[in-house]
Amino acid sequence: MTPLSYDRYCDEILTQTDALRAVLKGADLGATVPTCPDWTLRELAVHVGGAHRWVGEIVRTHAADDVPEDRVPGFEGPDGEDPAALDAWLAEGAAATVDALRKAGPDAEVWAWAWERRTAFWARRMTHETAVHRADAALAARVPYTVDADVAADTIEEWLRIVSFSQEDGDPEAAELRGGGRSLHLHATDVPGAEWLIEFGEDRFTWRHAHGKATVALRGPLTDLMLVFNRRLEPTSQRVEVLGDAALLDFWLDRSSFG
Repeated sequence: MTPLSYDRYCDEILTQTDALRAVLKGADLGATVPTCPDWTLRELAVHVGGAHRWVGEIVRTHAADDVPEDRVPGFEGPDGEDPAALDAWLAEGAAATVDALRKAGPDAEVWAWAWERRTAFWARRMTHETAVHRADAALAARVPYTVDADVAADTIEEWLRIVSFSQEDGDPEAAELRGGGRSLHLHATDVPGAEWLIEFGEDRFTWRHAHGKATVALRGPLTDLMLVFNRRLEPTSQRVEVLGDAALLDFWLDRSSFG
């Protein structure tokens, strides 16, 4: 599966933010987020909006180095507890960041913490940052969560790349995802071709799109696979099926849970 286009990522940042705002309207912003228990729903929203503004500042200024949060205008969220002010702040921040991304184009060189120091990295990262945290918000507000299949698939693909980068970069937990000739198969039951075979080699893990017997398989609707993979849905949920060595899936989830 190939990444989405740059324009689509820009569109999705706005789409996912609008969907997040819809979840927040009328919700108890003081409610604890089950999947991010250190945050209330309002704090989750401020985290997402702050990330948008931080990336927008990096892109707008073509920053060659990390930008400290205290140099990002409006990073800490709106003053007061007014839900309408929070909603407007989220909308304005996403729009400004997308405007900066569109003006810069996908190939502008900017600072990034990962393998690719281009604006294209940030367009993709903010799409999935927003989509996954929207799932957190939906859980806290107890409302349904849906996402387009191609976005869900790309969320899995990007997370595999992030975990791989962390392994290359020496993260001690990601370093353990290797050896033993073990494998993990993700199989979406509702989207043809949405399958990943993750194989543990001697030095590192690799992945490819393939159907094959693995040490453990996770089967279910694509969105639910994405949620399990991002630790937003328990693998014991009746919405998915685990076949084989469930402990290996738990091992993967435990050691790829940073970020």
